[in-house]
Amino acid sequence: MDPIELITSPYLRQNLPKIKQGDTVRVLQRIQEGDKERTSPFEGIVIARKHGRGIQATITVRRIVEGIGVERIFPIHSPNIIEIRVLRHGRVRRAKLYYIREKAARDVRKKMRSFAASVLKEEDRVVQGNAAREEASIS
Repeated sequence: MDPIELITSPYLRQNLPKIKQGDTVRVLQRIQEGDKERTSPFEGIVIARKHGRGIQATITVRRIVEGIGVERIFPIHSPNIIEIRVLRHGRVRRAKLYYIREKAARDVRKKMRSFAASVLKEEDRVVQGNAAREEASIS
């Protein structure tokens, strides 16, 4: 056995679920602020898994918060990670899902354009309604 594996093997987690790219996961992380400790959940899609299966293995999780993409990199075997739960398995055909970054941004921009267009249409209706009322009051 490799000497590095001998040293790191006691620190490896044994209760990890099978995590793949495209899976939707919820990661519970322990955060210590001063003398207080709290748990912070982070839920999103796994877009990358790096550094193999050893002690340095990480996953990159992405989610959209209020229209802004947020990515966090979690070391899988960190003692600060309380739990990693797979909520839904995704079927993807790539090892790294970095293309989701642009796709998500495009979708957000498209939504914003359609929202802006609907707001403009609504404003036009209000202006036309006000103009019709003014004409009726003048006549």
